[in-house]
Amino acid sequence: MHHSLPLAPQFYVTAPQPCPYLVGRKERKLFTALQGEQADELNDILSKQGFRRSQNVLYRPSCSECSACLSARIRVSDFDLSKNQRRVAKKNAALKRHTRAPWATEEQYDLFRRYLDDRHADGGMADMDVFEFAAMIEETPIKSRVIEYTGEAEAQARRRALAAVCLTDVLDDGLSMVYSFFDPKRRADSLGTYVILDHIRLAKEAGLPYVYLGYWVADSPKMDYKSRFSPLEIYVGGQWTDLTDPDAYRAAPHPLSNDPIAQQVAQITLPGVRPVRG
Repeated sequence: MHHSLPLAPQFYVTAPQPCPYLVGRKERKLFTALQGEQADELNDILSKQGFRRSQNVLYRPSCSECSACLSARIRVSDFDLSKNQRRVAKKNAALKRHTRAPWATEEQYDLFRRYLDDRHADGGMADMDVFEFAAMIEETPIKSRVIEYTGEAEAQARRRALAAVCLTDVLDDGLSMVYSFFDPKRRADSLGTYVILDHIRLAKEAGLPYVYLGYWVADSPKMDYKSRFSPLEIYVGGQWTDLTDPDAYRAAPHPLSNDPIAQQVAQITLPGVRPVRG
């Protein structure tokens, strides 16, 4: 009888592109396909090693001369709201949460476009059309949810007012906030902060220990807000550690400090198989 061993995921590296977070630097990503019967397990185990999901791809920064992007997650059990976060929670207490299957709607896309035009008009997603938006929401081989937040509709309106949306993956140890966007007219309400606070609440209710926030970059003003959620853990040197002093990560890393791609891949733990080398 012939037995075949399961094939390990193949890893690839993108060509260098301008970094969206740090001016004058180039970004490069290590990535693999997310598919098949092991998709959920692969997503769980690679998320614990600093990877993020985008549709059916898992990726992690793998820049040749920089290691500023650090995966970040909130340790739910020890989280305490700051005074400002308490004010944000109180200000948005009237919002209603709706948890749905990952299915794109015109209302979501309209909010998404207004958010991008106001906050990220020059970003990499600025030209995303309705079909690409639908692919971002719907093309997921794992357990994902679209979490919508609605406020009270205006008196003359006949439909609910969509305030914020978050595409969220459910991992075996937490909630991963894949992408969120909100009404730019409600800037004073700090909806981005509120959505994170509500995910912490959701994770507690589900008995999940972490909320994954994506990447934190010490010198990027766009990413500074993540360090305000304490305790925040960052993935450094192959392990999660508490972020106690953000300024300690502001120094530019030495260009010779990053491991070669083959060594990075060899150090990745995979579900039930050995990593592909070379």
